[in-house]
Amino acid sequence: MDLNALSGLTYLFLLVFARVGALAMILPGLGERGISLRARLVFALALAATLMPLLGDMGATIPPTLAGMLAALIREILIGIGIGLVVRLLMAAIQVAATTIAFQMGLGFAQNVDPTQGIQGALFSSFMSVLAITLIMATDTHHLLIAAIHDSYTLFPADAVLPVGDFAAMALDSVTTAFKIAVQIAAPFIAFGLIFYLGMGIISRLIPQIQVFFIAMPMNILLGFLIFAVMISAMMAWFMDHLHGGIAPFLVQGG
Repeated sequence: MDLNALSGLTYLFLLVFARVGALAMILPGLGERGISLRARLVFALALAATLMPLLGDMGATIPPTLAGMLAALIREILIGIGIGLVVRLLMAAIQVAATTIAFQMGLGFAQNVDPTQGIQGALFSSFMSVLAITLIMATDTHHLLIAAIHDSYTLFPADAVLPVGDFAAMALDSVTTAFKIAVQIAAPFIAFGLIFYLGMGIISRLIPQIQVFFIAMPMNILLGFLIFAVMISAMMAWFMDHLHGGIAPFLVQGG
């Protein structure tokens, strides 16, 4: 076997693994804290080995110095992290919406550890985050994520300059879009909270003898759960459309 060809294949595999490995540590459904680092590493190695024949030589040339190789690997890692963080920001919409819903229902104090983030958050946020991950897997949206990894080599070739400005603009746009979608998802509960507390305020003024707080809390939770049961499918469908739209720019056919 030609040693030069072998070294070239090894270098190309390291480039692919650097980008794929960085993505596998961050992407929703693949990079969750509940999945062990060893499992993510094995998945990244398997995915890199699968993508290698599909990518060809990627137009990458072996740098003559070790510093050049390290710079190329760091560039690939940063591209993988950038794509993964943009998609992760899209997932923030469901968490912000769920936290808003919890506070509107008076359940903001009910908190537990979010398995997708590894931090403490509102119970509704944990439930809707796990539900979003389940829907991503059930609707094969993770196939779009894998396709985005493949198409990223067309959008961001291995020898290209790191597009810092484009990633910064996309990250800013993802944050603003995530907050907009979060408010739209939680809009029924925001409207319900305004009307409900306005009504309770009027009742407390008209009939001060009634202990409004003891009536409002259980009624708020009950009505909130009824609205949640009716709206959950529409809210998650809205979120999945938002997620698909956020992934589309990373797909060659979607861009």
